[in-house]
Amino acid sequence: MVGVNRQPLIAGNWKMNLDHLQAVAFVQKLDWSLKDAKHDAGTVEVAVFPPFTDLRTVQILLDQDKIEFALGAQDLSTHDSGAYTGEISGAFLKKLNASYVIIGHSERRDYHAETDEVVAAKVQAALKHGLVPVICVGETLEQREQSGPTAVSVGQLEVALEGVAAGAEIVVAYEPVWAIGTGQVASPEQAQEVCAALRAVVADKLGQDAADRTRILYGGSVKSGNIASFMREPDVDGALVGGASLLVDEFAAIIRYQKHVGV
Repeated sequence: MVGVNRQPLIAGNWKMNLDHLQAVAFVQKLDWSLKDAKHDAGTVEVAVFPPFTDLRTVQILLDQDKIEFALGAQDLSTHDSGAYTGEISGAFLKKLNASYVIIGHSERRDYHAETDEVVAAKVQAALKHGLVPVICVGETLEQREQSGPTAVSVGQLEVALEGVAAGAEIVVAYEPVWAIGTGQVASPEQAQEVCAALRAVVADKLGQDAADRTRILYGGSVKSGNIASFMREPDVDGALVGGASLLVDEFAAIIRYQKHVGV
């Protein structure tokens, strides 16, 4: 049960999948599927996060066809420009009308050794350029067993929010690492426990008004069959979807969770 003033957000992280031609076909099919089902676009915000090579193509398609999906990027540099081969500036993303950028995904933390401090710097870079950071936090199974269910995520978010203004728009995504792509899923009660703790961090760092309006997502093997159970929880405001966001019918069903199960 999303907070009264928080519009649900269903975000599809494509990771390193779909080239620019496949991206066009996917977005068109998803849009058709939702329209065919008479989905009310105002009830749920939909955001897609393609690879960098797809961003311009998807942006043009969304604009030309007046498709009501938000566009996001999967990462950004801490720098605005310069001799940083392979990096992408937040300024470039903003020029493409990107609204969101994923920061601190567990795959970035693990494969690219991104620390909490790097994540915090990227949050600042996103906000500087008018992008909404989707700040990912989450624990491994080992960390959960050692520190409990909330300690790691709370610690990661506390660092990420250092220096963030109270009025800044952010999104937080709780993704237990042990549930990403594994088929294992946190229970709704487990997700709620962590999301409530994360909302308390936002309240402590940015104030209660910020905590009330900030959307906190759950991610980790989200499917059409389990999304509604998460969305019933008071502090879960949406989902960051990985593999299931690459399947048109499945992702459309996740977006339409309000229709196939009452919440």
